[in-house]
Amino acid sequence: MTDDTRQAFDLAARAQSGAETGAAGPRDRLLLRDYPVEVEIGAFQAERGKTQRLVVDIVTDLRPAAPAGDDVDRILSYDRLTEAVDSALAAERLDLLETLAERIAARLLAEPQVERVYLRIRKLDRGPGELGVEIMREDASDATEQAGQTPRPVVALIGAATAAAPERWRDMLLAEAGPLVICVAPAAPGLAVPDPVAQARIDLLAFDQAAWAMVPVLGLEVRDSRTELDWAMRRGAASLWAPSRMVAAAVEPPAGTGPGDLAAWLADRFDAREILLLGADAPGARCPARRLDPAP
Repeated sequence: MTDDTRQAFDLAARAQSGAETGAAGPRDRLLLRDYPVEVEIGAFQAERGKTQRLVVDIVTDLRPAAPAGDDVDRILSYDRLTEAVDSALAAERLDLLETLAERIAARLLAEPQVERVYLRIRKLDRGPGELGVEIMREDASDATEQAGQTPRPVVALIGAATAAAPERWRDMLLAEAGPLVICVAPAAPGLAVPDPVAQARIDLLAFDQAAWAMVPVLGLEVRDSRTELDWAMRRGAASLWAPSRMVAAAVEPPAGTGPGDLAAWLADRFDAREILLLGADAPGARCPARRLDPAP
């Protein structure tokens, strides 16, 4: 891999490789060099709440194809490279460059023209030099599944009082056509502290606890990341949502930490078909809301 990466980013090395591999030579390539972005990323506390400069280099090997002539609609546009970077950064806050690199590569490998991706990401603001990662990915099977169309879910928002009597609504809720993502309001407010950032985290952890409390009642798994929820949705599975991790990692977090704020934010992020309300007020989401009245 080291030689492959060196050849990908070094045109002189690539030319030498072509001479050694015979008349056919290496694949045509599309390049993006020194693409600057500024984003919040990093696992250390000192890296939270501030942005860092990154530089991204991408080289894509293209599959053999008939000549495109001068028709822009028959080629892989340069914009697809920058869009892969920008969309991966916009999805959520990440701790690791390695994760960011994998997600960019997955997006590019989902393009039908792309056979192989070489990717380098460097941090410019950590330490005396440039820190970074380099990867090469070429198996598009997993990437295509991850980048494929995720079904639009139904988000269920269960009020705290209603959650206390699950025998009145459990079967009715689980009979709804999936995929289903359930947000449970906590029974009581959490510890009150004067710091607003700390208070928001405490409030979110109360929702996590409420989700876990429903596990023995509903027999569902708690999921706390977009990756896990995507996986469950593609399989039509229902999930209990623990929001604290996703909200903390969000580039654009919800407006508040109330039940309606969180349900609306989740529904908008996943383009939900609708929000089911069980003993809860309608949130201000883009999708319609429908009340599901528990049995008496």
